[in-house]
Amino acid sequence: MAEAADFQGTSPSPARRWLRRTAALLAGVPLLTGLVQLPAAGSAHADVRDSAEAASGSGTVSVALDSLSPSAPTDGDTLTVSGTVTNNGKRKVTDAQVDLRVGPRLSTRSAIDTVVRDGDEVRGSLGSEVGGKYVEKFPELSPGVAEHFDISVPVDELDLGRSGVYQLAVSLSGQTSAQPWEQVLGVQRTFLPWQPDEAGTRTKTTYLWPLVSTVHMTAETESNEQQTPVFLDDDLAKEISPGGRLDQMVQLGKDLDVTWVIDPGLLASVDEMTRGYRIQGEGDTTTAGTHQTVAKQWLADLQEAVAGKEVVALPFADPDLASLAHNGTGVTGSLSQLKTATDVVANTVEPILHVKPTTDFAWPVDGAIDPSIVKVATSAGADKIIARSDSLRETGDLPYTPSAARPIGGGTTAVVADARLSTAFQGDLTKASASTLAVQHFLAQSLMLGGQTDKQRSVVVAPQRMPSASQALTMAEAVAALEDGTWSESQNLTEAAAAEPDPGATTKVPPSSSYPPALRKQELLRKAFDQIARTQAKLDKFKVILSDESRVVTPFGRAMNREMSTSWRGRTTAAASFRNDVEWYLNDLIEQVRLIDKSETKLSGRSATIPVTVQNNLVQGVDRLVLRLSSRNPTRLTIGGEDYQEQPVTVSGGHSQSVKFTTSANANGRATVVAQLYTQDGQRYGEPVVFDVKVTEITATVMLVIGGGVLLLVLAGFRMYTQRKRAAARETAADGSGRTGDGPQNPEGTAARPAGESGAGSRGGDRDDREQPSDPAPDTAAESADPSGAGERVDR
Repeated sequence: MAEAADFQGTSPSPARRWLRRTAALLAGVPLLTGLVQLPAAGSAHADVRDSAEAASGSGTVSVALDSLSPSAPTDGDTLTVSGTVTNNGKRKVTDAQVDLRVGPRLSTRSAIDTVVRDGDEVRGSLGSEVGGKYVEKFPELSPGVAEHFDISVPVDELDLGRSGVYQLAVSLSGQTSAQPWEQVLGVQRTFLPWQPDEAGTRTKTTYLWPLVSTVHMTAETESNEQQTPVFLDDDLAKEISPGGRLDQMVQLGKDLDVTWVIDPGLLASVDEMTRGYRIQGEGDTTTAGTHQTVAKQWLADLQEAVAGKEVVALPFADPDLASLAHNGTGVTGSLSQLKTATDVVANTVEPILHVKPTTDFAWPVDGAIDPSIVKVATSAGADKIIARSDSLRETGDLPYTPSAARPIGGGTTAVVADARLSTAFQGDLTKASASTLAVQHFLAQSLMLGGQTDKQRSVVVAPQRMPSASQALTMAEAVAALEDGTWSESQNLTEAAAAEPDPGATTKVPPSSSYPPALRKQELLRKAFDQIARTQAKLDKFKVILSDESRVVTPFGRAMNREMSTSWRGRTTAAASFRNDVEWYLNDLIEQVRLIDKSETKLSGRSATIPVTVQNNLVQGVDRLVLRLSSRNPTRLTIGGEDYQEQPVTVSGGHSQSVKFTTSANANGRATVVAQLYTQDGQRYGEPVVFDVKVTEITATVMLVIGGGVLLLVLAGFRMYTQRKRAAARETAADGSGRTGDGPQNPEGTAARPAGESGAGSRGGDRDDREQPSDPAPDTAAESADPSGAGERVDR
């Protein structure tokens, strides 16, 4: 027994003492080959490791508690505990036995924390063995092999006392060849909440059930009338598909009495999916999304789940209030973005879910607050802030956890969630053992909190924003067990916020210096808000020229809300990439309305018209634009008699419009001209087009040549006129002296003259006028009235 006691010591280790004794023995006797052999190196190393594990308290065997039912037993119940034991050592464990051990009743919430911290320590108090037939034995446990155990025991056999939280341990005892005596080789501690009778005063518990996701929608839409949205990826479809994270949240939450906390941006994204969507591909390519049916089903399931429940809507896209407070308030327009994100909530949630949401709650990350966060949160209209007790810490001497509601000044109420309960389901809960421990821990803390005082209190639980599917499943199991329990009753968030505040609870908001450094490192930096402001300024300038600005303002407005999302925390590169894509896409749209480049224009003469073309490649029309054409060399070239001239511009979608300007040249040479679009309020729009106008001055010699040519034409015309006048006079004289008058005997007039009679005059040779054919009918009324006849008409 003395040697056994030595083995349980911590210094020197049993393995080292064994090696020392062996070395001394070998030093004192002759080495006889075959009679004395040293242990194998591997065996010695295994002994050392086994002893080290025992010394550290980690245990050679791991015990996994996969199921404990019921989670909170009452009188008459049978407790069933099942799980696995795994030999992690190199040696077999023999005579192994799994026992249940009931420890003492815990008295404080801190004691629960201690048990969680030391959950698998083989050292320390384990409690009394239940023993008897309520054990499971294994003749041996081979290394690396897991064995299942299942023990059921009536609660009456556990010898529990009055109501409270008891430590429950599952231990494995056995021995190895290196340590051939019975000892505890592995343990797992948990809790047994015991409230056999209904509590005299039930705690009112509010559990928040968050529906929040990362950003999936971009600002981009297909260039068509339907404006088909483009998504970053198809990950949202995976989340809402059967078995996905968000699908699990809906399916689990519909049967629980919880307060739904929903991001309207998530609803808007899924709603867009129901009508068709595209997914970004390589380069500028997109592919068609195919999960419209899944989106419709998820929304239908959600509508059913929230019917009759309280729905708290966060601002659109769940903006990061702490980042905005610490890094964004110095950037003009940042608070306006938060106001916009709040204003669009009512028109987003109610049309989709058919319930009127509550919109006066703000939820900073992890409930961490300081004065600047409170100021920003309330600037958009919220008068209730969901904080957490590890931020708004108690500074008084209250022996119990106070109610959640705290007035913090300015008509604002801090609804303080309990930190221990709110963080109970973080970490990897994919294994059944981890999930079971989390449920028991949560219930233990809840019962301990309720038993602190007979005063009824309102407690709020605000878990992580985006629980995984396994975390959601564990949460649902714990909430269901709590609802079935005897010490708590459900309450919605609005009721918790309106509860009578505890007069002894702290109401002082912690200073900015107390904000957790780990959270501050994850915040959006000022440059992010600078970029958002720059994008907004471009959008403001662009929208004034559009015939239907909602086609651009809505998708880009919501995209900028998404740029401020809490989901970007810890994803700096992805956040920057998203902001860049939004700004670049807006730039591309702006450039669709532009001036067409012009090459050098030649101007011959003192004045001319110069056309400038405005092209609109948008689907919609643009107006309220002004095109200004200005001369940089007004002494050589003026526009409309001035240095510049402006004209309004309206261009239909997919068309171009040419605008003409009158110019005047004062001297020859090159003059530089600038065409620039402006909005009606005088803001430059797009890039200018600069081109040269080459002015060629008209010389005196050229004018003399042109003048001489005109004079010759005039003289030629005068000569023709005089010749014709003389011919007419001769014809008149001949008619008066030798021709019979026109009468019934001669109805054809001059056409019936004798063949030898000469005409009044001839041109172009000796042709006789009598040979000229007469038209059968006049071409026009004027010709019909002409007394000179057809021959005169031909002469003209």
